Amino acid sequence: MTGRQPETRTDGGRRRGAPPPALVGFVVLLAALFALSYGVGSAAGPVAPGLHRTGTGSTGGSHGGGGTGGMSGTHPGSGR
Repeated sequence: MTGRQPETRTDGGRRRGAPPPALVGFVVLLAALFALSYGVGSAAGPVAPGLHRTGTGSTGGSHGGGGTGGMSGTHPGSGR
């Protein structure tokens, strides 16, 4: 006999660098919910199918509406 006592751990036997199981479970759940919502969004399709980007250039006739989308009666900064 060598007279040495076996080491006892007070941290439940986990390694020091390992993340807590609750954190790992949360990250896995978060990834699963993200994948599910991405799949549902892909299956649903685009929100506004008729809406197209115009690009960065000006195409004459446009007066810089700033994306008001048919709200011609509104004026920015009118205070009303």
